[in-house]
Amino acid sequence: MKKIHLSLLEDQKKRGVYFSSTLSPYKFETTETTRHEITTKDYQDDYKKAEKTESRLLDDSFFNSSPYKFNIIRQ
Repeated sequence: MKKIHLSLLEDQKKRGVYFSSTLSPYKFETTETTRHEITTKDYQDDYKKAEKTESRLLDDSFFNSSPYKFNIIRQ
C-alpha cells in the first residue's frame, strides 16, 4: 500500500475538513471509493477521538492484502 499525499479540495476546505483518507485501487479517487473525513468541528467536539481516528486512517497496514493499492491522504 502506498500513501499519496495531496492538498484538500476546495469543497473540503469550505466544509471545514482538515484530514481525509481514501483507499483506492488507483492513484486517484473515483466515484466508487469511499472518503473518510475529519472536520474541525469533529476535533472541537472530541479532539482525542479525532486524533485517534486520524491515526487509524493513516495506518493502512490492515489493507496490504486487499485490492486497494493506494491510500490517498488529503491535509
